[in-house]
Amino acid sequence: MQVGMGVCVILLMLLLGRLQSYTVTLILIVVSVAVSTRYLYWRTTQTLVFDNGLEAFLGIGLYLAETYAWLILVLGYFQSIMPLKRSIRPLPEDLSQWPTVDIYIPTYNESLDVVQDTVLAAQNIDYPADKLRIYLLDDGRRPEFGAFAAAAGVGYITRSDNRHAKAGNLNNALSLTDGELICIFDCDHVSTRAFLQATVGSFLQDARLALVQTPHHFYSPTPSSATSPPDGRFPTRASCSTAPYNRATTSGMRRSSAAPAR
Repeated sequence: MQVGMGVCVILLMLLLGRLQSYTVTLILIVVSVAVSTRYLYWRTTQTLVFDNGLEAFLGIGLYLAETYAWLILVLGYFQSIMPLKRSIRPLPEDLSQWPTVDIYIPTYNESLDVVQDTVLAAQNIDYPADKLRIYLLDDGRRPEFGAFAAAAGVGYITRSDNRHAKAGNLNNALSLTDGELICIFDCDHVSTRAFLQATVGSFLQDARLALVQTPHHFYSPTPSSATSPPDGRFPTRASCSTAPYNRATTSGMRRSSAAPAR
């Protein structure tokens, strides 16, 4: 019965997967959750019988791992089940109405070869020069980074300690700059020229807006996109939801509404 149900579900998903519609996507999500939940119910009610301590230790460990995998599956579907379709809000034709933007590029122990590409790309962003300031936030306090920042003509900010890691680095910079908006790039992110023109307009049209985070795009495919190329309906993203230094993160926030970084 288990094998028969599994084969039927796989055939159903292969058949429905050929249809490009949001309704089909919802059906596939429901089927996936139902099958996974049924399996977990079977594991809980039929298999947790142990004859000795070692068997119980290993068996419970495997069961907890499977429960964790089921929880991540459900939360992942919940997060992506209804992606928002936000359109770009155009900026005013009058450049004087454009807000000033401080671009932060925090770094700690990354190589200069990686960071310099991010800085140079930020300098190529299409935005009025008198309204754009770029700061290299070096928590590694490396002389060669200071020399590069001076040669490139960007700001260079360090601090005497590394308290609170990256969040502390950002909070320190917030106290030293005065741009109306803050744009944060991970130190390995090469931005597009139109990045600010595609994001800043949203802050002007909605005074309540405090934070914008854009989808992530990569030169090298993530494990999921390598096996299942994205079809445009869902934003590409890394396999983890936190922000380690090997992930490209782009976000902007309104200074007056921003709480301390964490």
